[in-house]
Amino acid sequence: MTERTRTAPRQAEAERNDRALLEAARRALALDGAHASVAAIASRAGVGIGSLYRRYRTKEELFQRLCVLALDHWIDAAEQGLAHEDPWAGIVHHVSACVDFGPGTMAPIAGTIEVTEEMAARADRCDEVTRALVSRAHAAGVLRPDVTATDLYLLVEQLGRSPLPWQIADQGRDELLGAATEARARVVAIALEGLRAGTVTPLPGRPPDAGLLRDRWEPLPAAG
Repeated sequence: MTERTRTAPRQAEAERNDRALLEAARRALALDGAHASVAAIASRAGVGIGSLYRRYRTKEELFQRLCVLALDHWIDAAEQGLAHEDPWAGIVHHVSACVDFGPGTMAPIAGTIEVTEEMAARADRCDEVTRALVSRAHAAGVLRPDVTATDLYLLVEQLGRSPLPWQIADQGRDELLGAATEARARVVAIALEGLRAGTVTPLPGRPPDAGLLRDRWEPLPAAG
């Protein structure tokens, strides 16, 4: 047996463990928020805590990697939305795809971890493609004119933090999983209808500034 033959199974196992850890961390954040423990994440992933620390030196490093993946997913969903010929279908695709992935689960850790250069670069790209998606829908007259890119971020965040399907799965109640997934899809569809142009009731308050979401990722000042 060659060294390459011996290494391949170990590498494949490490990649499986990494995927399991990231999925477990995502679910733990959705259900437990920023207080999700490393031990709980490892247990949920079905790996030893030593395996977790061999891959990620700290919980912060694990969460930073998870943030990058969430930002990548947002970018991919927005780019796919822009590829739709129908601007409204593009908005629907983007919101639905992002809610399914659940980037809103990252919100509880805002301000608790360092924003890496990689995260910042991905966030810049997120802003770029989201503004393009919203601008195109506005120009086509399909998105209500008072909706901003930041509104879209906030909507996806709130909808994506709905843990119902994951709660059902954690309970082992597989007979309810289909109904839970459909229920969340209905809520997303209801929310999307509120984005359509032609809605009579204006949105309350002033449009949120783009800095609202970015600023909360700044480290919190140490307690004096």
